[in-house]
Amino acid sequence: MAKAVLNGIVLAESEQVQVVEGNLYFPPESVNMVYFSTSDRHTTCAWKGVASYYNINVEGKSLPNLAWTYPNPSDAAKHIKDHVAFYPQVTVTR
Repeated sequence: MAKAVLNGIVLAESEQVQVVEGNLYFPPESVNMVYFSTSDRHTTCAWKGVASYYNINVEGKSLPNLAWTYPNPSDAAKHIKDHVAFYPQVTVTR
């Protein structure tokens, strides 16, 4: 079971994560979206496509751009469509 935890709050939990470039990508149904808000940030990966970011809102604070997703990935990354990955400030364990 993989988990993504921030300040004791479980943000995502799943046995069906995808591992890409050392990052665990959680399926969308495993992510507790009550803690997320969309960000205006976007970046481009040469082989995955355009990433969209989420702010994480916990304990009255909005922590910017700590999670990302690929809503329209390239064909090579279609297996992580809408999955969510996290920066190291979020503890991800497997």
